[in-house]
Amino acid sequence: MDKLVDSIIITKPDDWHVHFRDGEMLDAVIFDTVKQFSRAIIMPNLSEPITTTNMAKNYRHRILDSLARLKKNNQISKESSFTPLMTLYLTDNTKPEEVLNAHSSGFVFAFKLYPAASTTNSTAGVSNLFENCREVLEKLQYIGMPLLIHAELPDKNIDIFDRERFFIDKIMTPLRRDFPDIKLVFEHVSTKEGVDFVMEDTGPIAATVTPQHLIYNRNSLFSGGLNPHLYCLPILKAEEHRKAILKAVFSGSARFFLGTDSAPHIRSLKENRCGCAGCYNAYNAMALYASIFDENNSLDKLEAFASFNGPDFYGLPRNRDFFVLHRKENIIPDMLEIGKIQLIPLGAGSTINWCI
Repeated sequence: MDKLVDSIIITKPDDWHVHFRDGEMLDAVIFDTVKQFSRAIIMPNLSEPITTTNMAKNYRHRILDSLARLKKNNQISKESSFTPLMTLYLTDNTKPEEVLNAHSSGFVFAFKLYPAASTTNSTAGVSNLFENCREVLEKLQYIGMPLLIHAELPDKNIDIFDRERFFIDKIMTPLRRDFPDIKLVFEHVSTKEGVDFVMEDTGPIAATVTPQHLIYNRNSLFSGGLNPHLYCLPILKAEEHRKAILKAVFSGSARFFLGTDSAPHIRSLKENRCGCAGCYNAYNAMALYASIFDENNSLDKLEAFASFNGPDFYGLPRNRDFFVLHRKENIIPDMLEIGKIQLIPLGAGSTINWCI
């Protein structure tokens, strides 16, 4: 799209990977997602992981209660609709029966694999996928429920920048060999090897892509000093990997779609001697995506990436509402203060050319 346009109208997008947390943080961040997205896949790695359908039901009620408070306080229209798509946290002790419970619930849409100790709140994650979860994997394959994968091998002997590559060799490749029809989502893909695996795999597979992995490379972490607000897992990679992700997304492949991985942590836990991993990008997510698509003359590819590929993969209807983005100078705030919570948004202090 070479000709400059003042605005674009697309089908209302969805976020296929977001962290809402719980309690006060949930109330603080939900608005930023609801103002842009019609649906969102909600991550289950709370401090007490969401491991059962009943726990997901209760968490979903807390999300809907928070949404109701936004409407009551006139922060969003009373006619506004948002659907949380719940997930369950896979553990070494998950039973195959739980897959059936989740599938029949009507509100749980996937299971999430966190290798133990791979990221925030992952200590209860899977220690050995093939020894401990084979029956669950068989059931997921049989009923067609997606397995969402945090694709990093958390081995202290593996360089942090190589964790995704090693995970592909040791887990993804044998997983596809043993379960050729299991539906997989390669979450927040961050490497050329990850992109290549998704493009070349012969089974049902897709990948979510974050704004930070499209916009930044690992040099950005250290530009002008250490930037803890760009520290996320999977960590930002070298420029060749960013370019590979850009190429895949702009190729028009239906296997890549929007998943912000927006992961809020209060400012004091990011600017800390042991800062938490995660970028809070929900505040400006669609403007950030539009900016990077625009910079690469690919605005015509944004709607499929943000609004079509995700629901098509999950077997859900595309949204019927529309969403407008405007070409306008947008200075991202240095900090967001929501009640007692301070958050630093992705790109804080910078200027982008799109806004919602």
